[in-house]
Amino acid sequence: MAQAVRRSHFSPVSLLNSDGKPHPVENSFAAVTMLLGAVAIITSIWPGLHLISSWTGLAGVLTGMWAQFISATTGERFVAIIGLGAAGVGFYLGVAHGGLIP
Repeated sequence: MAQAVRRSHFSPVSLLNSDGKPHPVENSFAAVTMLLGAVAIITSIWPGLHLISSWTGLAGVLTGMWAQFISATTGERFVAIIGLGAAGVGFYLGVAHGGLIP
């Protein structure tokens, strides 16, 4: 039964496009949210980098909220929520270490 064997290659984008349709804008917002969240949470480790962590955290929270609003698949929502959580933690720690203004 050769027709029963599905041959598909794995790619990370296929996890985001689980409905089979491409969503470039939604995937971009989810990826940017994840990137901003990672930068915010990594830079929040050092109190001297509070400007970077608080501003990238704030930008990550805003893009994450918009990514949740326009998301079309569960994979996009998952990536956006993980990035949104990391951006929120980075933002809060950045504000605790000195805030948005030097």
